[in-house]
Amino acid sequence: MGKRLVVGLMSGTSADGVDAALIETDGDTHVRLLAAAERPYAQAERLAIRAAAQRALAHAAPAPDRQIAAAEHMLTLAHAEAVRMLPGWEQAELVGFHGATVAHRPDRGWTWQIGDAGLLAAALGRPVVHDFRSADVAAGGQGAPLAPGFHRAVTAHLPRPLGVLNIGGVANLTWFADDAWGAFDTGPGNALLDDWITFHKAGTHDHGGALALAGRVREDVLTALLDNPWFDQPGPKSLDRDDFSTRPVQGLGLADGAATLTAFTAEAVALALRTLPVSLDRLLVCGGGRKNPALMAALAARTGLPVAPVESEGLDGDSLEAQAFAWLAVRVGEGQPTSWPETTGVPHPVSGGRLARAGPAG
Repeated sequence: MGKRLVVGLMSGTSADGVDAALIETDGDTHVRLLAAAERPYAQAERLAIRAAAQRALAHAAPAPDRQIAAAEHMLTLAHAEAVRMLPGWEQAELVGFHGATVAHRPDRGWTWQIGDAGLLAAALGRPVVHDFRSADVAAGGQGAPLAPGFHRAVTAHLPRPLGVLNIGGVANLTWFADDAWGAFDTGPGNALLDDWITFHKAGTHDHGGALALAGRVREDVLTALLDNPWFDQPGPKSLDRDDFSTRPVQGLGLADGAATLTAFTAEAVALALRTLPVSLDRLLVCGGGRKNPALMAALAARTGLPVAPVESEGLDGDSLEAQAFAWLAVRVGEGQPTSWPETTGVPHPVSGGRLARAGPAG
């Protein structure tokens, strides 16, 4: 595969904004970041996406819904704005568009990402690869996580055994040994903590981990949070953003609740590590969670591993997942695998994604 200039877009389950990246890649071993940008969601946009997710969860399968369609239109225009924030985006020949996951139910045979690829292709005048997860789910996989192949490509030069932990709304781990690898969701990432902070009208997230650092972990409540059969399931496995709730911490003060939910994310990772066939030497962390000192400290304490942001290895943690979907878009165009039995549990490697060709705007 030859080198191509591609834009990747990611709007994660934290629903805080759109990450955009322009990369040069062959969809294999070559990845060079050229530009990155973030287009934050306004409060009304964020609320619309969260409301769409609540409505989607009430559906038995993806289906037409006026409110979800309105959120999809808004979200697509925000993605177009994010692309235009990238210096040099006009040089890109392809766009990888994840959209936003409003419901993820592989146990029922479906996953639902909103985002109008046709509208985005027309707005940008570029073909758009989208719907990355459905083919994997249809083939019997979890449909998530999808970044592990990219994680393998950009860390191929680093010593093994190694873990790459992505902490967005949900946390997922990609692990590498010399002759094996795998991936799965470990549990909640930032989602429950964000919900807790929002519920208390204290912002949208625990900025700098200040609240968690000021609070005390209630180990009895943490035990209740961890008393969930999901943690006993072997990977590969995946979560919907709303599979867990803040109910067990109701009744705690704001700071103690933040501390306990932060510990929950970290302890879920520690539990996940114990299921691996190899002991990792360290964890590299990407996603918004790496910016929370309380969470990073909790991860180090509860896993017993050296924990560092991916920037320690020269990677851009803010745009890494967006870069992944640019890389995946190239692979879709070439018919190369985008998921593997080791990463999603699919019976055979699958090349997911669909192509929306650029047409006239309007």
